[in-house]
Formats: sequence, structure tokens, C-alpha cells
Amino acid sequence: MSEIKKILILALGGEGGGTLTEWVVEAGLACGWPIQATSIPGVAQRTGGTSYYIECLPRNLANGEIAPPMCLAPLAGDLDLIVSSELLETARAVERGLSHPQRTQIISSTARSLTTQERIHMQDGRFDAQSIEQTARQACADLQLLDMTALARANGTVVSSVMFGALVGSGVLPLPRPICEKVLCGGDVQSTRSKASLAGFEAGFLKEKWHFPLIESAQYAIESVANTTRILQGVSLPSAVAQIAEHGYARLLDHQDADYALEYLHAVQTFSAIDTAPHAASQEAARTLALWMAYEDVIRVADLKSRRSRFEQIRRDYGAKADEPIVVRDFLKPGIAEIADILPPALSKRLAAWGQARHRRTGSSTLGGGLQLATSTVTGLLTMRLLASLRWLRRRSARFAAEQALMQRWLALLHAALKADAALAFEIARLPSLIKGYSDTHARGKANFLRITEHLLQPALLTAQPVDGELADRVRKAFAAANASPDGHDLLDTLGLSRPAPREHVIHFAKPQPGLRRT
Repeated sequence: MSEIKKILILALGGEGGGTLTEWVVEAGLACGWPIQATSIPGVAQRTGGTSYYIECLPRNLANGEIAPPMCLAPLAGDLDLIVSSELLETARAVERGLSHPQRTQIISSTARSLTTQERIHMQDGRFDAQSIEQTARQACADLQLLDMTALARANGTVVSSVMFGALVGSGVLPLPRPICEKVLCGGDVQSTRSKASLAGFEAGFLKEKWHFPLIESAQYAIESVANTTRILQGVSLPSAVAQIAEHGYARLLDHQDADYALEYLHAVQTFSAIDTAPHAASQEAARTLALWMAYEDVIRVADLKSRRSRFEQIRRDYGAKADEPIVVRDFLKPGIAEIADILPPALSKRLAAWGQARHRRTGSSTLGGGLQLATSTVTGLLTMRLLASLRWLRRRSARFAAEQALMQRWLALLHAALKADAALAFEIARLPSLIKGYSDTHARGKANFLRITEHLLQPALLTAQPVDGELADRVRKAFAAANASPDGHDLLDTLGLSRPAPREHVIHFAKPQPGLRRT
């Protein structure tokens, strides 16, 4: 019984975990070994995670020897190898106690497919990759990390090929490589698909190619701009703040223009000049201000959807060849308020009033039932680029004026706090992160932001009264409450405000159409 090797394969739906298991079983049978495999489907989350369990006696049976009994499911602490295509699936296996700190080897991809809970979180709800890595190392005898998704994409294959190479390369099952390659290709090693599968197998097999570190939490990347460093040299900023401001400048240059990006730098320079080391409030304020100023409107969305890089990424994701056509259809459902946002204030006010009246009558806040735009066609792409070209109109829009006015109010509060209480200044610096998204999400976030500033901060900071030493703690609790529920009820309770009356929804009863039968 001690000779039996026990392997657990963890994969998400569509990643070929079942095919990988068949490869391992087929290779084991080709060697004449007793081997069996079972699968346990997971819940329908992130396309569904499935566990594949393999038990194998890696030797030929002697004459008259009977194959030992094998289990159908893994037992806690009784695994030799765990191969996982996704980091959080690895964490789930460790949490269940399946790995043994002196026995189990774990090979895990660092790639992430965010869960529903991570996506709907009001702030950054991602699980911390570094914490998962530390916990996994303590729970196993050996942990090997690589980005299987990146390796598969680089070799034009699927992640199961890379996982197969990593499994065989671990040495837990001494499968001969020629047999594995034959099983992988199905006997046809010359086809384009087989060559890509072999390349992925090779990438997973060779550990020296595993140079894909974990992604740090709360880290973001944006397009670099060549003259960013030169511009920053003319602005005096603390080094810690300058690193963030560099990204912010590049982001805003891409979002609007150089003047807009310079306005951001000047604002950062102003509040960082009155901050003290280690400049924690200025760092957070520089980050949130950049994200706030680069707000997403209809113009920005059209720009991002019609970029060459987006279509190139789509082709890479689907593995399309250079001569293969790709059809891209964008489903758009613009709201009346979103259209009003990009208009000048006078026109915006009239359209918004009409939209509110229409919403009261019909319950709808959109124009029509939505729009399908084939952006891979000339007509669809030109339509998107025409909308994206309205960037010059953004500074004259009602949304821009409203955002600028609110930013100035926030900056005034930040400056006042920096002169009084560093802890309070940090809490104020991160308040703009409440304002994000679009439509109802954006409206709720802005409402929460205004409640905190109007009921807690403005009465305390914009008067001649001394700042209460407990104000920072109250703002911290209010910020947490605003992120606890999307409807803002927790924040209202924290601030001691009454909850609003339930919203009225218009219900329309439609008459049955002639010729239709009820079932």
C-alpha cells in the first residue's frame, strides 16, 4: 500500500483537467501499471472547479500478484502530489488539509481567476497571493510556482499540456517521457496542434523555465509614456510619492491630454509639500486622485474598446491564426444619464430631467433595448472611434465640471487634515476610492462619499474649532461601513442617519398576445 502514488489535479472548467487525467491514465496503462482515476465536480463558480484524483502503483505486477485496492477520493494528509491550474484552488486544497507538510509536493500556477465574491467587493476584494504562498509552503514538503496560463499562451497551447509536463517533471510518477509525448499527440507529432502541445509540455517539464513570480496585491500597471520621467524631474516630490505620481501622470496623459496630467502633478505637489514623512497620506492621495481624474465615461469606454491592443489580445486569447477572421460584437446599453454626462451642462440638465421623467413613467433609464455593434467591421470600428474622438468635449461636459468641483472640496479637506492630524489625513486620502464604476454603482459611491464628508469632515475641518482626536477613527469606521453594503444602509446606521424610504418600481402588466397559449 505504501507504494501507491496519490495525485490530485485541480482545474477550472474548460482548462482540460479531464483530458489531462486521461493522458496520465493512458500513459500509466502503457507502462503496464495498475492505475485508476475519479473526478469530483465543483460548484458552478468561475466556470466550475473540478478535482481529479489518481492512484497508481508505478511498477509491473509480479506473476500472480493482485493489484492493491485503491481509493476513489483523496484523504487528508495522504497525497504525494497536488497539481493546480489556479492559485486559489491550491489554497482550498491546503485549507481542507489535503497536503502533508513532510510528504506532499505542490505544483501550482500563480494565475488567478477571480471569484464572484472578489469581483463584487466594494474595494479590492482579491485574496492576497503572498499570504496564500506562505500558507502553502508551511503545509507541504515542496512548493513549486509557475504561471501555467502564461506558459500555455506563450506556446500557443492549452494549460493542460503545461500541467502534464509539470506533473511528469515532478518525478512522482516515473513516466517515460517518450510514452507521455506519444499519448499527448495521439501518434501525430507533426501537426501544428501537436507541436504546440509538445512545446507546452516541455515548458512545464523544465523547472528552469519557471520564472513567473506572484503578482503582489493592490499592484496595478498602466501604459508607460516616454517623457514621463522628464516631466517629473521638473516637479519636486518625495521619492515614495513620485513613484505613484509617475503612473498617475501616464494614466491621465492617456485619458485626456498633457495639460490634464500636469494639473494632476501640481495637485500632488501641493498636498505632498505639507505632508510629513513617511508621506503615507500623500501616497494614498496621489493614487486615488489619479484614478478619480481618469473616470470612465462613454468616451473613455469607446476609446478602450476600439484600440488595436484589444483586438490583438482577443486574437491571442482565442488562439486565432493570422489568416483567421475574428468577429467581435460589443453589447452596449447606454443610460440616459451617461449620455447626459458628456454633454455641456445646459443640454445635460435638460436631457437628465427628461430621463428622470421617463424613468418615473416607464421604469426604464436607458434608450431603447440596447445596441449590438460589430466593432470588428469597418462601420462598427469607425463608430467607436468617432465616439472616442469626442475627448476634446470632455472638459466642456457636465460630468467634468461636477467631478472637478467635488475634487476641489476633497482637496480642501485633505489640506486641512494634513496640517492637523496625519491619521485623519490618510483616512481622507482614501475616501475617493468609494467613487467608482458607472450608473447606479457610481451614484451610490458618490452618495456615500458625500455623506462622510458632509456629516463628519466639513463641520470639523472647515471651522475654527480644534480637530477632535477621535475623528480619524470615526472616518475609518464610516469608510468600512460604506464598503460593507452597496445600498449604504450600514453607513447610514454608523452616521446615525435615517434610512431612506424604499424605492418605488414601476410594474407593467402586458396583455397576452393573440395566438400565444399559457403553459
